[in-house]
Amino acid sequence: MQFPPRWESGDPRAWAGQVRGTRRMSPWTTGTFLLTVYTIFSKVHSDRDVYPSAGVLFVHVLERESFKGEFPPYPKPGEISNDPITFNTNLMGYPDRPGWLRYIQRTPYSDGVLYGSPTAENVGKPTIIEITAYNRRTFETARHNLIINIMSAEDFPLPYQAEFFIKNMNVEEMLASEVLGDFLGAVKNVWQPERLNAINITSALDRGGRVPLPINDMKEGVYVMVGADVPFSSCLREVENPQNQLRCSQEMEPVITCDKKFRSQFYIDWCKISLVDKTKQVSTFQEVIRGEGILPDGGEYKPPSDSLKSRDYYTDFLITLAVPSAVALVLFLILAYIMCCRREGVEKRNMQTPEEQRKRPFIHVFLTLQ
Repeated sequence: MQFPPRWESGDPRAWAGQVRGTRRMSPWTTGTFLLTVYTIFSKVHSDRDVYPSAGVLFVHVLERESFKGEFPPYPKPGEISNDPITFNTNLMGYPDRPGWLRYIQRTPYSDGVLYGSPTAENVGKPTIIEITAYNRRTFETARHNLIINIMSAEDFPLPYQAEFFIKNMNVEEMLASEVLGDFLGAVKNVWQPERLNAINITSALDRGGRVPLPINDMKEGVYVMVGADVPFSSCLREVENPQNQLRCSQEMEPVITCDKKFRSQFYIDWCKISLVDKTKQVSTFQEVIRGEGILPDGGEYKPPSDSLKSRDYYTDFLITLAVPSAVALVLFLILAYIMCCRREGVEKRNMQTPEEQRKRPFIHVFLTLQ
């Protein structure tokens, strides 16, 4: 459809059909066009609010399917589109995300995931994340805003925290709700707490791990931290006994009785488990005692004098130049005496050399060369 020139210039009369030489659009065409424009802009500028809790793992999946309908040509209902789509996420007004928020997307054909553990400092402050989707086939873009409203948790932080290292998982696999739910179920079966929350998930690469070789379906590994309201079970503390500590120091697997409850799906490195009891941690916080804000009286200020005393540099000149020159002269005289006055073998040479040769050495050398 070709629009009249006044439409392109933004003349409002064109929409009402009040310009000569133009043809009024039919109500059906106008309604369809406006609906299409409204739909596009409502998707591009739509905002979504989420309400995570401080100290609890937050996971938000950026589904490719929800963005496919925003890139022309717009697919019809039931039509399958598999364009490569990537995402860029950043805090509004800043080039990167907040420090607690991470993002991962393996390939342009997989969904992106935002994840992290909100901090208590951001409670009550809306965090607006700009999500820009790029269609790598058509180079079209679409933008959404994700408004993260961090809520305070009543049981934050949980006093007993355990961090597990799972060797057979990548971070995006562990972030799946089904997989994470299975792991928390296994931990709850072993720990038996009343409240159990996933606190954070970190890829082993972020802890200095190496990228695995692309053989035998090797995984990067992932650290999962969970918190509970009851002390650690005896099974979790088995790794702390001397026998298992010795096996870990020899790079051998420790003997853990409850490992079989995880082994069917999760391969845990028990030597890297970390148990933190926050009830026994001594607080190092020192209360700051504020004074009156007045500095103690140090007497009257006495600035330095404007008149500077003259200084004689003659002595410094002698020390800097005369002393090294005198030492150099003495060394020169000693060397001259050794080379000129202490020559050995002069009498022996004179006895073995004819007197004519000694008187005319250059002529003798010239005749010898001929």
